[in-house]
Amino acid sequence: MRFFCYVLLCISAILTTSQANAQTLKVGVFDLDLMVQALPGYRTVDSLVQEYEADSLPRELQFLEKDYQRLDSTYKADSAFLGASAKTSGLLDKVAEDRRRVALNIVYWQQISQNKSNNKRGTLAQPLYEVVTNAYKRVLARKKYTLILKPQTYEAGFPIDNIFISMARELKLQSLPQELLYLGDDPDPAKQPAKAPTGAKPKTN
Repeated sequence: MRFFCYVLLCISAILTTSQANAQTLKVGVFDLDLMVQALPGYRTVDSLVQEYEADSLPRELQFLEKDYQRLDSTYKADSAFLGASAKTSGLLDKVAEDRRRVALNIVYWQQISQNKSNNKRGTLAQPLYEVVTNAYKRVLARKKYTLILKPQTYEAGFPIDNIFISMARELKLQSLPQELLYLGDDPDPAKQPAKAPTGAKPKTN
């Protein structure tokens, strides 16, 4: 982390010495996902995803388990009834393949269900991402940053602008989550959007 800050300082020095009238290195901190999660509307997305995880996904797993039991029973019954000739002639291949496919879905259900949940969240949050992306473009057009870092990639003490605050003003938000308020080099609460925290807290998966 200190090495990264050292690199930034070197870049700043190069820009300063190479061009007398060069623009000052302007660095900001921002993360699109965290900004979306700070919107009031994201709480609805989070609630709907939790309902999906609690209701729809368990039902899908139950369906898979019942389907496997059906296919397994069918395979065993047909195998016993038709005998060895059915196995060698491929009459049971389709049932065996379907049973294997469903079994794999059950074995890897945790990963599959996580992917389904992520896709559901992405679909529901898409309108929020569009709103934030458009506002972000307007802020960048005005501020003209040289470099933008994510919150976890810079070390406190390095001169940096908190773009979350500019975004909150652009989106007319009354507050930001506490963890987004005091980033960068402008900790003055009077300059922050309203009091915190009332925004949705980022969810970690």
